[in-house]
Amino acid sequence: MKYLNISKKELSDMGAIHTAEEISGQPELWENIFKKVLSEKSDISYFLSDALRNVKKIVLTGAGSSAFIGYSIEGAVQRKSKVTTLTIPTTHLVSHPKDYFESSVPTLLISFARSGNSPESVAAVKLADKYCQKCYHLVITCNPNGNLATYDFKKRHYVFQLPPEADDKSLAMTGSYSGMLLAALLINDIANISSLESTVSTLKRYGNVLLSNYLEDIQRVASMPFHRCVFLGSGSQYGTAMESHLKVQELTDGQVLCKNDSYLGFRHGPKAVVDENTLLVYYFSNKNEVLKYEKDLVNSMEVGKKPLFQIGLAEKRVHDISIDVQFVLSTIDASIGEEYLSISNILLGQLLGFFKSLHLGLSPDSPSTSGAISRIVKGVTIY
Repeated sequence: MKYLNISKKELSDMGAIHTAEEISGQPELWENIFKKVLSEKSDISYFLSDALRNVKKIVLTGAGSSAFIGYSIEGAVQRKSKVTTLTIPTTHLVSHPKDYFESSVPTLLISFARSGNSPESVAAVKLADKYCQKCYHLVITCNPNGNLATYDFKKRHYVFQLPPEADDKSLAMTGSYSGMLLAALLINDIANISSLESTVSTLKRYGNVLLSNYLEDIQRVASMPFHRCVFLGSGSQYGTAMESHLKVQELTDGQVLCKNDSYLGFRHGPKAVVDENTLLVYYFSNKNEVLKYEKDLVNSMEVGKKPLFQIGLAEKRVHDISIDVQFVLSTIDASIGEEYLSISNILLGQLLGFFKSLHLGLSPDSPSTSGAISRIVKGVTIY
């Protein structure tokens, strides 16, 4: 048995078996999540129809990777619900609740959590109830026994639990991240869930393209001597860039310093971080009007300090740019919604982090040699 072209025994010996298995299992996981959302369509629809009739604001929240999900879906949620939608991490809500919750504004709080045991998870729910006269709660979590999933909610709520295999055992969130992201997008369009089966099938195919066709190329890139890594993404891909930044940085125990930005934002100072030790990663949009801005930024990299290497990931080949490697997911004309690309695209960041971790002699399942980071954050006191 092999995962990511490495035998199960080798992975176990290197302390990498869980991460490898969880990265590899995502395309299958996505299909199972679709089936579970479909099976709960009636209950989800009943809850959402009631909530969306009443609320004036939707807040997407979580801590760390779970917070980044919001940045990939907030546009889709606002377009579908026609309700003002904001991504606000629990780490902001807990320290400054009065800055975000308004007593007179009915709010839907959508909480994302792998374990649900991070101290901020339940604290954010309590604060929302405290400061909002009317508040609805949608929880999307991987752990049915976590503090968030088992919380005694006082107000209207719905808890969606992902299939058991989404609850990653490794330190880094992989299947849990892409799984909660997919679940949120499917729930957001619950009325049309049956028609989304083809989108999920396409996502599964795209995931397998990265895991099969490009695996050796990604491994070669990860073995290059870069000490910095920058991820760029626009719109829903901005969340993908944020999560990729965290994946590579935590899986390399901070030996690779990472940064993320939007394409337009990168011009306003952050571009100065690029040097000859930098890997630059582009997540390309599949919208032509967005791609124009992205191509302009890529071409502007010809001026100034050159990065060590530049790679891009696109649904279809991007022309009129010059980068070192371009990973292309599809050769057919049909496209999926831009927000859904953030699900399959995150595999690139995960794979770069995984292989770089191995290249540095670390154990991807538990890469923090000092214990500075852990699977569930510890030491946070809620006041």
